[in-house]
Amino acid sequence: MPLTNLIDDLLDDLSRPGMPWQVGSIVASILFGWLSAQLVRVWWRRRRGEDGSLLHTGVESFTRVVAPLLVVGLLYLAQVVLTKTHFHTNIVKVAIPVFWSLAAIRLVFYLLRRVFARRGQLGQTLVTFEKIFALVAWLAVALYITGLWPDIFDFLDSYKIQFGPKKSSSVTLADIAQAVASVVVMLMLALWAGAALEERLMGVHALHSSLRVALARLGRALMIVGAVLLSLNLVGIDLTVLSVFGGALGVGLGLGMQRIASNYVSGFIILLERSLSIGDMITVSTFTGKVTQINTRYTVLQGLDGVETVLPNELLISGPVQNQSLTTRRVRASTKITVAYGSDLEQVMPLLVAQAVGTPRVLEDPAPGISLSRFGPDGYELDLGFWIADPENGQGGVVSEINKKVYALVQSGTVKLGFPSVDTRLLDSHIASVVARITQPAQNS
Repeated sequence: MPLTNLIDDLLDDLSRPGMPWQVGSIVASILFGWLSAQLVRVWWRRRRGEDGSLLHTGVESFTRVVAPLLVVGLLYLAQVVLTKTHFHTNIVKVAIPVFWSLAAIRLVFYLLRRVFARRGQLGQTLVTFEKIFALVAWLAVALYITGLWPDIFDFLDSYKIQFGPKKSSSVTLADIAQAVASVVVMLMLALWAGAALEERLMGVHALHSSLRVALARLGRALMIVGAVLLSLNLVGIDLTVLSVFGGALGVGLGLGMQRIASNYVSGFIILLERSLSIGDMITVSTFTGKVTQINTRYTVLQGLDGVETVLPNELLISGPVQNQSLTTRRVRASTKITVAYGSDLEQVMPLLVAQAVGTPRVLEDPAPGISLSRFGPDGYELDLGFWIADPENGQGGVVSEINKKVYALVQSGTVKLGFPSVDTRLLDSHIASVVARITQPAQNS
């Protein structure tokens, strides 16, 4: 529809009696579509309140896409009815691509946020991309309504790029644009399907957490590869030419990308053999903390101070790893106490053990225990040990609570701590040397 013809048709419709019917059908379609979407949202919200399964996750936000789709369907129905009653439908024809574009924009926003902002955090890059896509979509609609779209497509289809030996092959800009659009659309759908699969797998508690993560990563990778190959095949690109790129990729992996490939393979090995799981407390080299993420290339370790460390997966395979939660989450902690010589250990040791019993986070089985480590220079050195079941919360807090109880016994005089003994002869010698250095300058003067 050229722009001049569009303006003439719209001006002609203004003078015809069917004009109110077109406007009324558009307004009715918008109201009915919006109201239907709201009813669907309320229905899903009530159902999700009764059943909190992951099947309903994201459905409420998808109703923003349902509304313009319902409006488009109603506009098509209104166009058919008005055409059979011999009314013009030029305004309805203009409204249909507008709401089609609105539905496409909201659908893209929905897919992007379901993939990259599932936790509700929108990055600046994602917001910028959404704005650019919305601008491009509205520009395409404007070109279509004004009738300039066929001319632009013919220009792109006529411009050819020569390549190959002696430029024997060619491709048009239209083919490149279609290929890029096809790959982007299929890739977005694959990422959305991968995110949905991951959420479904994470809800299956019968499977081990590492196995769930491995299946989710593998499923997403297969979907992405399948989407790219399918989109290229739909465009008409011969997939056999990709064998050359496959050989080049193999050479690149063998030379410059072997460490990256090693990290990816190590990530799948970690997930499949279940040597690490999300939530485990591990120690790798000088890093200690809780595993918060296991990705295909790296693992995120969160220390007790909140600092996160990104560890390459190869480091977790090639080096020793202390896992405090591999077979059991129970971890032994201890505090050392030095009591004065002359104390009755038969009375002091059970009294110190009683301070650990009943302390929050201290397990009853295995029960706390105490042992005489050695005879130190200042007194009997005792080791008060106990077990906790939440190593991810650290040991400092529970050790501090037990030490406070021991401090109360010291203050009451029930337990006497050992103090470093002082050699009086060394003290007298040190005092004499200090006095000599002070008095010597006075004598010289």
